[in-house]
Order: sequence, then C-alpha cells, then structure tokens
Amino acid sequence: MQTWQLQEAKAQLSELVRLCSSDGPQILTIRGKEEAVLISKKQYEKLTAKKLSFTKFMRNSPLKGIKLKLSRNKSFDRDIDL
Repeated sequence: MQTWQLQEAKAQLSELVRLCSSDGPQILTIRGKEEAVLISKKQYEKLTAKKLSFTKFMRNSPLKGIKLKLSRNKSFDRDIDL
C-alpha cells in the first residue's frame, strides 16, 4: 500500500483513484498520522457483500446429494490416557 499526504492526494486525485484500481488500497495521512484508506469500488463491494448463511452454503454445495457411508464405533467406553 502506498501512503499519500492529504494535500498530495487532493492534488493528484485522479492518479490516486487509478492506483486504487490497479495497485490496491491507498493510505491517506493527515499531519503524518494514517487516517484513512481509499479502496476501489470492486474491493468495497467484496467487503460489504451479503454473506450466505451456513445452511444456505451447504444447500448450494456441489456435493449435495452425494451419499456417504459413515460408520462409528458403537461401544460405550473408550480408553483414555490422562
């Protein structure tokens, strides 16, 4: 990420916006302190996109409908090393 002083960012806004799209987020500083990050619209949409619930994710899985043959040990006790 490249760092820009606010007055420099104002003077070169079109370049700053172009760099957001091509090189990624850009940091803006005010009086030497990092105050803001400028990101592209594509990155913003990715960050704010609505997430699928786990249930919907599983229902849309490409593995949906595959029959698994699972078995488990049906004994009631197990040896545990403490």
